[in-house]
Amino acid sequence: MPIRFSVRGREFAPSWPMTLLTVFLLMVFVSLGRWQWQRGEQKQALWNAFEADSSAPAVDAVSSIDEVQRYRMVALSGSFEPERQFLLDNISHRGQAGYEVLTPFVLDNGRRFLVNRGWVPFGGFRDRLPDISWQGSRSATVVGRVDELPQGGLASGRAPPPADANWPKVTSFPNHEQLETALGKRIERRIVLLDPRVPGGYVREWSPPGLSPSRHFSYALQWWGFAIVLLVLYCGLNFRKVS
Repeated sequence: MPIRFSVRGREFAPSWPMTLLTVFLLMVFVSLGRWQWQRGEQKQALWNAFEADSSAPAVDAVSSIDEVQRYRMVALSGSFEPERQFLLDNISHRGQAGYEVLTPFVLDNGRRFLVNRGWVPFGGFRDRLPDISWQGSRSATVVGRVDELPQGGLASGRAPPPADANWPKVTSFPNHEQLETALGKRIERRIVLLDPRVPGGYVREWSPPGLSPSRHFSYALQWWGFAIVLLVLYCGLNFRKVS
């Protein structure tokens, strides 16, 4: 039997197909809103951890940075190897295309990892790479956050480092094994984001990857808003005056 009742001279009599479609869309909109809200809570926890560790004292992690909690501040003594650097392609900063510079760093105990020294702009020509030549002493104490390699959303946007002998090598969202193969030496899986207060880097306005928590919460409210609009339309279209 179809849904049917009267209120103050108006009859509510929607068809079953419209009712089923409305219920289905409501479930979709509410579910998407909940998913975005949960993503926002997860991102908020990540951003809270990022901000909390910004004021935490750096810790000595000479054993292995792979064992250190993500975003933890570390202070590591050793030396840079600027002869073999990587340029991470397809990295934008404030809407401008560019690269992030990964430079190998060797600890006093022989372990090697990559230091992200920051972002440099794209010069407009693929055959003219930015000048990232090393200046000053190679021996240094690196202070920065432990992080993961940047992850690309689409496989089509990834490109491993070229196999030629030219350095620096341009690569787009490579994995650890590809970087290790290109370097020809074992490296730690995690990298270090060079602290903006430390010399020897480029643009370093670090933040957790992906959308901010507020964007996820905003999307959640939009989906729930669509659900409310759908209900209003459903009721408005199906209340008719009784003749």
